[in-house]
Amino acid sequence: MMQTPASTPPQRWLASGASTDTDSYQAGVTAASDACAHPDPRLVIVFSSEDHDPVQLLRGVTEVTGDAPLIGCSTAGEITAAGPRDRSVTVTALGGPGFRTVTRVAPGLTGRQREAGAEVAGCIAELGGAVPEQPGHTVLLMLSDGMVRGQEEVVRGAYGVLGAGIPLVGGCAGDDLRMARTWVLRDGQVYTDAVVGAALVSDAPLGIGVHHGWRKVGEPVLVTRSADSRVYELGEEPALDVYLRLLDAPEQAGVDPAAFTRFAMTHPLAFSRRGGEEMRFIAGADFESRALVCVAEVPQGALAWFTTGDRDTVLDVVDSACAAAVAPLAGQAPLGLLTFDCIARRGVLGDDGIEQEVARIGRYAGGAPVAGFYTYGEIARVRGISGFHNQTLVVLALG
Repeated sequence: MMQTPASTPPQRWLASGASTDTDSYQAGVTAASDACAHPDPRLVIVFSSEDHDPVQLLRGVTEVTGDAPLIGCSTAGEITAAGPRDRSVTVTALGGPGFRTVTRVAPGLTGRQREAGAEVAGCIAELGGAVPEQPGHTVLLMLSDGMVRGQEEVVRGAYGVLGAGIPLVGGCAGDDLRMARTWVLRDGQVYTDAVVGAALVSDAPLGIGVHHGWRKVGEPVLVTRSADSRVYELGEEPALDVYLRLLDAPEQAGVDPAAFTRFAMTHPLAFSRRGGEEMRFIAGADFESRALVCVAEVPQGALAWFTTGDRDTVLDVVDSACAAAVAPLAGQAPLGLLTFDCIARRGVLGDDGIEQEVARIGRYAGGAPVAGFYTYGEIARVRGISGFHNQTLVVLALG
């Protein structure tokens, strides 16, 4: 399946292809052939189901793309202009002299998340004078092993190198909810326990939209004890007890792990940062310690809110995210949209909802390619030092 590239000036182009072929090598060849619609690819981006053999997949892709810089990852579902997919491969290529890119990988992510983020962000130095002084033309794309906790430290490490002037965007790799193994790609290599990145400079503006669609419930609560990804106390009470009481959770959610997970999927935690608000997916409860188990850090001393939402509120936010992404393009049609969408949002929307979601995204693309994946966490740092999200939609528009 080929997505027709938008009409663009010859110095910049973006195209995308996808394949549902079960043969990993052939799927790579087919998707990459459609993506490389023009000469001079400057960056190739691969999103693939974990069902595929990444070595054979890469062999097929690089047979077409040659030595063009490449990053990619495994997914919890793929996104194309034609709609959401499972067990497929999408390949997006952008090229022409209007783009400059450089890629880097930081292996051994576990235990050195901040250092790894800094290492990947350091690739920006290789672009030298190619980085423009005007804001909004440079971004660092980051894809990280979704099985590694502490992704917020990856973002902080990258920020420590780049500062406030260069935004971050991307997501954490998935494995179709098996929760066993995810992988990332860089050039011709497959990595686990690693983060990859691509510094991208464009002659035209880039825009990022970040929205979640969850509504705050009641007054904020103070996180009085937390460690790593566990919240032990809220307002000096056991966090689980406060959560269940203030949200009037069904009785079964307080005793049955499966019932709690179903309830928590539509009641994430929000907390304030200097750079804005971040969401945390509550993945489970520790009924012995009465703690909330989140997928990333909730800092002690933060003000937090419980939230609620449903299919309609999660779907409606698509317009806000896409509008924010295309706004910096000042009316120019985008070359394409890259999307990073939380797998937990997909669970709330259901099959019909994600079809509607991708259709809405497509309206903002105006016929240009759309590509992305369902993530185990989203990266979007537009302001402030933080930028790791859950249950959020992130859209990158390329002008």
